[in-house]
Amino acid sequence: MRLSNPIKEWRRRNSVENTSRWVEQHEGYDTAPLPRLTWAAFGMGILVSMGGFIFGYDTGQISGFLGMVDFLRRFGQRHDNGEYYFSNVRSGLIVALLSIGTLIGALVGAPIADWVGRKYSVIVWCVIFSVGMIVQISATDKWYQVMLGRLVAGFGVGALSLLVPMYQAETAPRHIRGALISTYQLMITFGIFLAAVFNYAAERHQAGKAASWQITMGLSFVFAVILGVGILFFSETPRFDYRRGKVDRAKKTMMKVYGVPENHYSLHLELEEIRLKLEAEKTLKQNPIQEWLGMWKAPKMAYRLALGMGLQMFQQLTGANYFFYYGTVIFSGTGIRNSFVTQMILNGINFGVTFYGLYIVEHYGRRKSLIAGSIWMFICFMIFASVGHFSLDRDTPENTPSASIAMICFACFFIFGFATTWGPMIWTICGELYPSRYRAKAMALSTASNWLWNFLLAFFTPFITSAIDFRYGYVFAGCNILAGLGVYFFVIEGQGRTLEEIDTMYLMGVKPWESSKFVMPSLEEMDAKTKERLEITNPELAIVNEGGQGGVMAREGSDELDEKRQGSEDGLARKREEA
Repeated sequence: MRLSNPIKEWRRRNSVENTSRWVEQHEGYDTAPLPRLTWAAFGMGILVSMGGFIFGYDTGQISGFLGMVDFLRRFGQRHDNGEYYFSNVRSGLIVALLSIGTLIGALVGAPIADWVGRKYSVIVWCVIFSVGMIVQISATDKWYQVMLGRLVAGFGVGALSLLVPMYQAETAPRHIRGALISTYQLMITFGIFLAAVFNYAAERHQAGKAASWQITMGLSFVFAVILGVGILFFSETPRFDYRRGKVDRAKKTMMKVYGVPENHYSLHLELEEIRLKLEAEKTLKQNPIQEWLGMWKAPKMAYRLALGMGLQMFQQLTGANYFFYYGTVIFSGTGIRNSFVTQMILNGINFGVTFYGLYIVEHYGRRKSLIAGSIWMFICFMIFASVGHFSLDRDTPENTPSASIAMICFACFFIFGFATTWGPMIWTICGELYPSRYRAKAMALSTASNWLWNFLLAFFTPFITSAIDFRYGYVFAGCNILAGLGVYFFVIEGQGRTLEEIDTMYLMGVKPWESSKFVMPSLEEMDAKTKERLEITNPELAIVNEGGQGGVMAREGSDELDEKRQGSEDGLARKREEA
């Protein structure tokens, strides 16, 4: 008995595709509600997100190293009076070269992941990261050896920053996709916090010794091994396996993460989408250069590429890394006697409140949360900068204890706003923003934008703070307002919608401020222009009639339609060339 193909139901109003884990009745299929979370999905979310932990741990440790006595003596410079210090150039290069490496790693990681797979790519980049750590930890007195080691380690961190959201987006059940992708940011915050704890403990017990920084740095290997070895116990993503002909293994992986039997409707629906995707893309094979150029020319893709890169840029311009990279130095300037303790408290708050971010991403929506976060961070930076410039005695901070306490408090308030909104949600939006055909390459570009601005801020922050002190906060305050306006005018709400629906909304030109209430039309109700655009960016959702006429229609899966395929391919190819 032939079961009906469920793909034609993918746009039906109020179907499971537009809600969460509830399934309508479909004859011949198990339609029990999907489990909210399975152990397989939970384990995948935690282990794969260890790639974010590695980045966060590296970010947190370098902030503390700059204030350690032995690290300063070995790699810093000396004033005429014998006092050691880091020049703006040297501290900027040591901190920021990681970001240049991550930018390169993010761009190179995409084609390698398409070649060897997501799973084994993770292992490769863990090894490269470890090589960079060996270069750093073996340094004795050459500051540029530390700098180059961070560059090499950055290759691994950057590639993992692409692979982690991609692995989770391709594997996670769609009703918890946003929360699972956001665990990447959660693990970043955990890494930053744990690095602050280890820095404090090492400096307290090993002050003036190489062990004060080598212990914290050496622990990086442990986390790289956990990720590199642990990923061996997990499957490749279902979509990559399916493309390599391993259909049964892809299905078993999905059964585990969804927690359903093999005849469940949601499982069959998603496998059919993957199958149609693969069949249609066989007609679109181009060389890598043509694919990259075609991505920019595809309908609404230049717009979305600019949007993704802009969102990642503004995530950096919120000012969060102002505290994470240079927090120890910043708060020593406010008169806090043990700035390591202050940094540990800030990073603990950053980690703890990110759990709330995992909740609100699926309950309050992306747009409202990001706009509210921008306003919150704007207020915090305005007060932080004003107190620091007008009330704090910067020469003798001990004379103004109230100002110092106020600055610490509003730094904590700022981190609460960032960790619950712009920290995790930007990774979620970029994972949802692009159509299937271009997702890996487009995510590589948006991630590279993040690392480029990460580098610029890390390198130039010492120079800027030297020139305008805490007024630097006004710059970040203004950027937060611009970021909120950008979300309001350009970002479509993706809560509760499939990736295909989000893509269609961009193609249809849905106004972002109306997107949360937008009712998705069926394929038959769409105009011809929208159908053609949808067909180009999501070829798996459409089969063109003979001669290239008829636009988009759902594939019925019948033998009769299989016989038409060859004529359809020619018409489809012509349409893409014209577009």
